Amino acid sequence: MAAFTAADVKALREKTGAGMMDAKKALEAAEGDIEAAVDALRAKGLATAQKKSSRTAAEGLVGIAVEGTKGVAVEVNSETDFVAKNDKFQDFVRKTTQVALGTDGDDVEMLKAAGYPDGGSVADKLTDNVATIGENQQIRRMKTVSVTNGVIVPYMHNAVAPDLGKIGVLVALESEGDKAKLEDLGKKLGMHIAAAFPQALTADGLDADVIARERAIAQEKAAESGKPENVQEKMVEGAIGKYAKENALLSQIYVIDNKTPISQVVEQAGKDIGAKVELVDYVRFQLGEGIEKEESDFAAEVAAAVGG
Repeated sequence: MAAFTAADVKALREKTGAGMMDAKKALEAAEGDIEAAVDALRAKGLATAQKKSSRTAAEGLVGIAVEGTKGVAVEVNSETDFVAKNDKFQDFVRKTTQVALGTDGDDVEMLKAAGYPDGGSVADKLTDNVATIGENQQIRRMKTVSVTNGVIVPYMHNAVAPDLGKIGVLVALESEGDKAKLEDLGKKLGMHIAAAFPQALTADGLDADVIARERAIAQEKAAESGKPENVQEKMVEGAIGKYAKENALLSQIYVIDNKTPISQVVEQAGKDIGAKVELVDYVRFQLGEGIEKEESDFAAEVAAAVGG
């Protein structure tokens, strides 16, 4: 029998919405491999959600900062949400994000080596924080965006403090148009990006491995339909096209009106502003994205919270 636990079954159910027995059978068939079990459930139409569970191993904060035509987002992780509410930790994330504005590229190690406003390096201050607060903390990632002539517009969803929160977005708009109108457009696009979770700006930018995985799932579904091979091929291409449309930002349907592709929203904005507008880049950092919380860690946190 494959080696997996009740916690694995629970995690698979949370990811997919599948029933208990379906999740258990999928894990048995996948020999305990959760990701393979997710794919199998999706191929059989038993998974109701393709995104990972929101419960993650990482807590902390996302910080965003903009200066002129450059913006940066930084994610700093902690072990518990309690630390994210700590003034000292918030001050560190805010100042580190400002330091990141002055670095080149998106190299976390370079950021850690940079000078910290209070003296020493960012890495020195991080080490001091760990010792003082008594909890492990890490600078996980950063990403910068810039424009030649236009605006970088920040948007923080559910901010816990100015420019600090759980989902940080930056929108890069190239245009010679009125800056105030561009800012307004950028805020609305930021809200869309926070809600719609695009995977890339365009279909060409989607991760090749992800597309390959989606194709394999679509092929399995098509094969199970029993339809002729040429029909199956059309089914697969249709599924991939749908996935690309739903996950590339410029082809996504605008969440504010639920009918207009983002590319058309931007084009129309340019007409209204009286100058061409181009959405050239974006950042969407969601705290802990892609890092899953181990059941044992979660149980330990609960026990600690209740004094057990």
